Amino acid sequence: MFNIVTAIAVTMFFSCNNNLSQVNKIGVSENEPIAEAVDLNFKYIDSGRVKSILISPQMLDYSNRSYPYKEFPKGLDLEVFNEDNKRSNIIADYAIIYDLTNLIDLQGNVKLITADKDTLFAEQLYYDNTKGWLFTNKPVKFRTGLDLIHGNGFDSNSKFTNAEVLEVSGIVTLDE
Repeated sequence: MFNIVTAIAVTMFFSCNNNLSQVNKIGVSENEPIAEAVDLNFKYIDSGRVKSILISPQMLDYSNRSYPYKEFPKGLDLEVFNEDNKRSNIIADYAIIYDLTNLIDLQGNVKLITADKDTLFAEQLYYDNTKGWLFTNKPVKFRTGLDLIHGNGFDSNSKFTNAEVLEVSGIVTLDE
């Protein structure tokens, strides 16, 4: 009897392992977010000045994945303030931010209103935060001044100083 108890105890002792990462994963599925924020109202302030305000009903944080990202399944409303404290606004039905590439994918009724009141409408728009570059290859409408330009693609820097609608159609006013 003593030998059987000893054998079971030794077997149990050697079968246990001390893998902290496995212990930390208990109760967290690899397919589930590691965190969730509800009714998010995030203000980014630098040197005492508000740089941006992000509002969203829900954010899911998947930073526990090998390719980490943050998802906004119920959309977002982002206000960005320039050096002169003028506001630009970005609204989308859905967004995903990829942490490793610093790429933001905005989808569904994307509307971008610049500080100069130029407005871009798109079904999908990407923003490369590292390069400060906006782009899409999907249909867009771009309102600037009195002009409403339709196109199949858009390319611009973040300040809209070289905004370009691709495959243009629509009425465009030209200075002679």
